[in-house]
Amino acid sequence: MPAPEAPEAPVSPWPGQAAARRPFGRGPAVSLFTLGTMRALGGVDQLEAVLAAALAAGINHIETAPAYGPAETFLGQVLGQLGRSSPARRAGLVITSKILPGPDLAQGQEQLRGSLERLGLDRLDNWAVHGLNTPDHLDWALRGAGAELLAWALGEGLVGQVGFSSHGSNDLIAAALASERFGFCSLHLHLFDRQRLPLAQAALAAGLGVLAISPADKGGRLYAPPPQLVADCSPFAPLELAYRFLLDQGLSSLTLGAARAADLDWARQLAGADGPLSPQERASLDQVLAAGRERLGDDFCGQCQACLPCPSAVPIPALLRLRNLAVGHGLEAFASERYNLIGRAGHWWEQLDARACQACGACLPRCPHNLPIPELLADTHRRLAAAPQRRLWG
Repeated sequence: MPAPEAPEAPVSPWPGQAAARRPFGRGPAVSLFTLGTMRALGGVDQLEAVLAAALAAGINHIETAPAYGPAETFLGQVLGQLGRSSPARRAGLVITSKILPGPDLAQGQEQLRGSLERLGLDRLDNWAVHGLNTPDHLDWALRGAGAELLAWALGEGLVGQVGFSSHGSNDLIAAALASERFGFCSLHLHLFDRQRLPLAQAALAAGLGVLAISPADKGGRLYAPPPQLVADCSPFAPLELAYRFLLDQGLSSLTLGAARAADLDWARQLAGADGPLSPQERASLDQVLAAGRERLGDDFCGQCQACLPCPSAVPIPALLRLRNLAVGHGLEAFASERYNLIGRAGHWWEQLDARACQACGACLPRCPHNLPIPELLADTHRRLAAAPQRRLWG
């Protein structure tokens, strides 16, 4: 198997800037983009080509997980070959893998050893709890068998630092961050979903590393934007603008699950884009948000969460956010895909869709903008309900 070819010094479109690195908690600094391995599963050759493109884009951080099928095995083979052909290039890579919450100490130890064996490593730079999504998960990680497992892994020198990814509530994420047990976190942080940005900023201020979970895909499938969004973001591409917005927030790195070399084009072009937003970028960001609000008119949901808790446990802001995306930005396909995952993705996503609304009216006096929430929820369901979907992993 030939080694991935990549230039020693990636060419950046940002004059005079090499591929940037940012601090990442207690571990090695990482590139502005992180290569996720969850989509390059067609074989070793596919992952080899994707890794070569990542190296060419200046990426030094690779994220994988046992839950990603054969990803760890494929990555281990590619890393082994790279280490033989270019030891210095291999030594510059930072590797993160994960463990699902729940196993006892012995099971967790076996799982970590399995990851290390598949990857051909003696030590992981970073090890994350994969989906710290429920109070039970948090208790496992802070007080249960998970706490013992993470302490053992650190004490044995098998991992450099531990972290977590979460699709859970803001309160749960805040509790995890406040525990001071973790060196990094991976959160949903997107141009069109900013509710967790205060958590990310607090984590960064405390010295933690922060990854944005798939802002290209989970942020709205921005690699295939509708014409309306393209026009609103002009003269920038929607994905370019989304990436630059998040980088301007100071996040450590943006994850990118690539299936082919071309998926890394923007990562290559923005490899050195470590500076603040330009006036033109700021103007375009204002422009796209203003266009969306204008289309939504008085039905715009500002995601303030004041409507909660719902007596029927309807996740009102999450559902109206999808409506915002569909009506305001033309992202109907993405919004429908996400809406139809509700109740079918376990603890990774919401459990109740708009049909659970009983029109009790409890939310109405709480809304600072006097939105007709039950009517908007019914409209959300009419717009977005479609054939059932399932998440990529689960």
